[in-house]
Amino acid sequence: MPLHVPPAPAPALRTVLTALGSPTAVREARTPSLLHSQGPATPELPLPVHVLDHLSPAGASATRLAGWRFLIRCGERSVAAADTMLTPDGWAFSRFFEGPYIASTERALRQAETMAQPYQPRLLSVPSLYMLTLWLHGDCTADGATGHPAATDLLVPLAPAPPGIAAHRPHRVAELLPVLTHRVTPIPLLGSPA
Repeated sequence: MPLHVPPAPAPALRTVLTALGSPTAVREARTPSLLHSQGPATPELPLPVHVLDHLSPAGASATRLAGWRFLIRCGERSVAAADTMLTPDGWAFSRFFEGPYIASTERALRQAETMAQPYQPRLLSVPSLYMLTLWLHGDCTADGATGHPAATDLLVPLAPAPPGIAAHRPHRVAELLPVLTHRVTPIPLLGSPA
């Protein structure tokens, strides 16, 4: 089934196109693959980036939209990514970057395209675990900038994943959130012996 990629806000895309057209922005990004790429750089596959700031012991979660991420393609492959963020004045370009999450995101998206059920792809960041997942939302008509993970949505941890969590293995939210909650819940300290 094809993925239903939500449309990015037009101003967010414009900020990325402007940054790609700025030699200063590209040079200052310190992304060697973008600096040395041959041919035009094109922003593709915009994904809303949601952040999971808090996990409760019950596993309930609240997310917030942090921005939109665009994979930057040069020729046959993605060489970098561009992040945008919402400011009081509207959408703004945030940064170019490269690293293992670029290839990992592409791999997870290809994997998701082979699934029988259609999904809306998003990214879900769990900063407390230094973890990024591809969030496959079951409601393809939803606004990609809003919502929270439903129990039946899938989360695909991207590589590098935290120790003990397999990268690129899809998990239902109802199965993975308790594991993540356990990971971030502090262990109570026992009192000293009397």
